Amino acid sequence: MKLYSTNNRERIYSLEHAVLKGIAPDGGLFMPVTIPELPSRFFAELPTLGFQEICYEVAKRLLVDDIPEQHLLNIIENSITFPAPLVELTPEINVLELWHGPSLAFKDFGAQFMARIMSYFNRDQQKSLNILVATSGDTGGAVAAGFHQVEGINVIILFPKGKVSALQEKQLTTFGNNVTAIEIDGTFDDCQSLVKKAFNDSRLTDKLRLTSANSINISRLIPQSFYYFESVKHLIPSPDQIVVSVPSGNFGNLTAGLFARKMGLPISQFIAATNINDIVPRYLDDGDFIPRASIETLSNAMDVGNPSNFSRMLELYGSTWNKMRGDIKGYSYDDTQTLQAIRHIYRQYNYIADPHSAVAFLGLSEYLNNTSSSSKGIFLETAHPSKFKSTIDLALEIDSEIHPVLLEISLKEGEKTCLSTDYADLLEYLLDQ
Repeated sequence: MKLYSTNNRERIYSLEHAVLKGIAPDGGLFMPVTIPELPSRFFAELPTLGFQEICYEVAKRLLVDDIPEQHLLNIIENSITFPAPLVELTPEINVLELWHGPSLAFKDFGAQFMARIMSYFNRDQQKSLNILVATSGDTGGAVAAGFHQVEGINVIILFPKGKVSALQEKQLTTFGNNVTAIEIDGTFDDCQSLVKKAFNDSRLTDKLRLTSANSINISRLIPQSFYYFESVKHLIPSPDQIVVSVPSGNFGNLTAGLFARKMGLPISQFIAATNINDIVPRYLDDGDFIPRASIETLSNAMDVGNPSNFSRMLELYGSTWNKMRGDIKGYSYDDTQTLQAIRHIYRQYNYIADPHSAVAFLGLSEYLNNTSSSSKGIFLETAHPSKFKSTIDLALEIDSEIHPVLLEISLKEGEKTCLSTDYADLLEYLLDQ
């Protein structure tokens, strides 16, 4: 796979460079020069393939020039070890459960795969690789689980003070060993800004080998495309159009879906479902992309005011607004609507949805109610609902059960370092390490 920077199409980079650097030297995101279309034979066989078989066939088309097939097969077999089941609520509405991994979030797919890709490319290095990542909730826990005790790799996670759930914070702060959690007295956007400054600071990059592990790293997006194929295989062949609603914050998950569509997956329509941090839905409405400070909501992983992956979305569409808004519909919802949706899904379908998937359900429902086309809909359940127990209990007026994995973590003592939003503080901390 050859890649270029979203800030400069002329200079070409290798996959190894892109994975180990995370972000391009000019501050842009790495983007594939070409995204290959899978052969018709693959889609004819898709309904009969197992999940790992699908992952291998997709990954092989993208990465075979960079990683030998046997190594790639080993990476798939050791990273995609949990399912992504599609649960039917009605003949028109299905939920794709993406929380069956070790941190109970969809980001486990990306983190587990990325850890093994990075380990492969880092195998002959004498100097440790340092992963610096900002999280609005689930990314940090997935990265910590994926890279915990991986030899030659250290993980530094920045998270916003008071803006992740108590259980999410425990997932960031209880690993120890090669995983360090830093609480920033600000928002997720502040954390993300600090990470970007660090990657562009030669005082730091000259001394430390730095890379990213959130969705700005291309090796996170590739495996996130896998479960779109896994979900759609259950709905084809069908005369109905397939509509997928994605709860969106930094827009990595939606971008991965667009990659899958570019490879030929028959998804007719995407829904970009957000909370009141509605920068992209507004863009889809009027063509103006206006970042702003993020606003805190119950669906905290989507509290993003300047989504990084929007630049990749623009690249996919050649900055053509009309084409993007034709393929992607944007809807946004507030906390009151989110709570109502959690309540409705539980009462109507006896299913507990986390706040993010409740937003995705609302987007899918609004689209289906406003279209005359015959459609099969999928909305993504991106985290186990017990990660948001207080919100679930508030919406449903129950004392919901905690997943055993979270119950075990809740009893542990966390360890974190507290820093301000001043980049100088982060720089001094990292250099001291």
